[in-house]
Amino acid sequence: QVQLVESGGGLVQAGGSLRLSCAASGRTFSSYAMGWFRQAPGKEREFVAAISRSGSTYSADSVKGRFTISRDNAKNTVYLQMNSLRPEDTAVYSCAATRPLSLTAYRTREYEYDFWGQGTQVTVSS
Repeated sequence: QVQLVESGGGLVQAGGSLRLSCAASGRTFSSYAMGWFRQAPGKEREFVAAISRSGSTYSADSVKGRFTISRDNAKNTVYLQMNSLRPEDTAVYSCAATRPLSLTAYRTREYEYDFWGQGTQVTVSS
């Protein structure tokens, strides 16, 4: 079991930046692949970015070149650095964890994740 707590959301103007953090409980954080998802009002939750146990990353096309996912196993934390924010990035951002056997595997689908945080609101004004 792992508990996830997101932080770092807020209100920012278009073109600005935010860094989201997701702190995980427990001593086995390095054994989890992590992901970020977001859900805008009236829309389904969508994949944003993922990182494997070994640090391999993958991002959705909509955020490539603007968002960067990273992890610090010593701090049991995964980050999402968001630059050049746009109004369409407004959503509740949630982190998720799963335990794939492979060091290099990352996951991009909701059902592949076992544990979820409560989410943090990001609002981008125009």
